[in-house]
Amino acid sequence: MSNVANKLGRWLWTALLVITVLAGPTAESALAAGQARNVILFVNDGMQLACEVAASRYLNGQDKGLSWHRLPVQAYCATWDVTTYNSYAKEKGLAPYDPADFDPKLGYDPSLGGMIPYPDGQPVDDRYFLKPGKPFATDSASAATALSTGKKTDDGRLAWPPAGQPQQPLITIAEELRAKQGKAIGVVSTVPFNHATPAAFVAHNVSRENYAEIAREILTVTKPEVVIGGGHPNWEKKFKVAPELIEQARADYTVVARAPGQDGNQELARAAQGATRLFGLFGGKGGNFEYAQVSDHPGAPRVERGDSENPDLATVSTAALTVLAKKPEGFFLLVEQGDIDWANHANNFRNMIGSVTDAERAVAAIIAWVDRPGDDIDWSNTLLIVTADHANGYLRLEKPLGPGQLPVQETGGRNAYGAATFTYPGGEVSYGATNHTNELVTIYAIGAGSELLRQYEGRWWPGARIADNTQINAVMRAATGLD
Repeated sequence: MSNVANKLGRWLWTALLVITVLAGPTAESALAAGQARNVILFVNDGMQLACEVAASRYLNGQDKGLSWHRLPVQAYCATWDVTTYNSYAKEKGLAPYDPADFDPKLGYDPSLGGMIPYPDGQPVDDRYFLKPGKPFATDSASAATALSTGKKTDDGRLAWPPAGQPQQPLITIAEELRAKQGKAIGVVSTVPFNHATPAAFVAHNVSRENYAEIAREILTVTKPEVVIGGGHPNWEKKFKVAPELIEQARADYTVVARAPGQDGNQELARAAQGATRLFGLFGGKGGNFEYAQVSDHPGAPRVERGDSENPDLATVSTAALTVLAKKPEGFFLLVEQGDIDWANHANNFRNMIGSVTDAERAVAAIIAWVDRPGDDIDWSNTLLIVTADHANGYLRLEKPLGPGQLPVQETGGRNAYGAATFTYPGGEVSYGATNHTNELVTIYAIGAGSELLRQYEGRWWPGARIADNTQINAVMRAATGLD
């Protein structure tokens, strides 16, 4: 097919997708369930809509000008887990969570939290989210489990049922797509690869804190075709990626590791070209990739890589796709920008802007990768979903900030993880928490089966454009023909 014909076909595909979205889920559609050969799930850890708007204003002076804001299917997402549900149930004197008999409005109540998230809307009562003591909100492990398995579970559990249910591993969509359809699978992240979000797709554990067990399961049992993330033992000891495990992985993988003086982007992209299985191990002293550097430069936004020895997420994503696309049966890829969550735990606006920008560029690179001519991968057989696992920090945008403009930050106290937190004496922005909140997050989608999301909007919350995070799993299953 010529390039002209190829581009024309892609234009017609996009037009068909838009028509389908406008028509709604009952319309006759060529985008039937089971047509997604490839699935890319992009998770922005700890990102609420206020973070998206703040980053977009910094980068281009408009509220919704990020790469994913142009995707045709958009909705809101509830993120509560079993721990959250049971906390609300106890407060109200109601029965705890039962998967066969529960009330979704107990997990998230739009009459208190709002039908749409801030800053598009306002919660009816801030106290619904900002409860004293331990917050009523999911953690990343249970949120990622909902995405990976379609099941709700307790805080801290990775693809593992909540207490009171049979204790056995929950099969993940990545594992099922490999077993039933022969697809390649991959997980990549800017935080340690054995951290909660990537781990919930390719490992199973009653506790996310069992980092050594999780790393060993990923690399020696599940063995995804691609694993890229932080946790390099030369920079960080906490996450227990033992040097001997790295050496053992060399028998199964092309291994690329952070090394002094080497450009992480170049090394990773070069390795991906010839690899059929790729393990990339990077990170800094905290285990995660160093934050992107953001300048206060009104009128001229500037965001640069935090450290050249770590790759940016755009290169990580395209390297993973390059390897996974070699499998003719297709692939499943989980991409996580995890630094957003770490920045919000510290109420660090500057680092949050840098991390969202890293995600924005990665999603743009993924879209461009799918759109490239000369192969059989396009939006007729590829599904991209961009979402967040939960909100964090309760960011509020108090005064307008223009492109390239940052507020003055001053160090304050310390959060529960011992990290310094920040305050904003100019009052341009404020944070209400240093932990996760039960606010709605966003969902954006394009490609094969993306319109299936419309079938879940309002199913549990009639009259609202709210889907549940477990229903994102249902969309991926239906789009790939697992259901």
